[in-house]
Amino acid sequence: MNDKPISTAKAASKGVSAFLDAMARTPALKPAGVTGRLIFALDATMSRQPTWRMARALQGAMFEAASEARGGLQVQLVSYRGPGAFDVRPWSADAATLKAAMAGYSCRSGYTQIERVLAHASAETARQCVHALVFVGDAVEEDADALAGAAGKLGLQGVPAFMFQEGRSPNTERAFREIARLTRGAYCAFDEGSAEMLRALLRAVAIFASGGMRALDAHARQGGPAVKQIARQMGGGR
Repeated sequence: MNDKPISTAKAASKGVSAFLDAMARTPALKPAGVTGRLIFALDATMSRQPTWRMARALQGAMFEAASEARGGLQVQLVSYRGPGAFDVRPWSADAATLKAAMAGYSCRSGYTQIERVLAHASAETARQCVHALVFVGDAVEEDADALAGAAGKLGLQGVPAFMFQEGRSPNTERAFREIARLTRGAYCAFDEGSAEMLRALLRAVAIFASGGMRALDAHARQGGPAVKQIARQMGGGR
């Protein structure tokens, strides 16, 4: 049975603060002068259909941030949907290319494949360093120990996972939080009422992954209150 989503301003604010605190403790994602590499993975199973259009538009904001980032950022799109369908797109720094790839996705019935996402990120960073994994999903239908094992390996490789949960399923929250903890990443929940929050956090992760705090601070000087808050809280933890 699916848990009913709970949306309150207080819960959203608390979730953002916890995410930013965790993000501020994340080790430097890449050395200066190196182009950032970020894997953006998403659950495209049927349960996400009601909010898919909203989420797709918000994810586009992260791609725009990637193309604007001073340090440079390559993004690889990964998704799963349908029975065993697992899609990996080529690395790209072009926002238009990434948005076009997102536009081609649609939701289909299927089980979650989060362990496979983690294993893919691990294999990619073994070939060439990946500086962050962003995952957006609303459910977990896999063995908790298997997920912990895959997340632990990714953590040992130095790849933080930033886990965004759509909705308020307690089982999903537990799993996502554990993956974030084991990889030294961060967790945050969102719903239809927190679109702007998600947009700001996705952009922050992209800019931080590409250029570190200097790039995020520069972006914050031109951004709105949410972006300034993100930069201020992250900077305060370093």
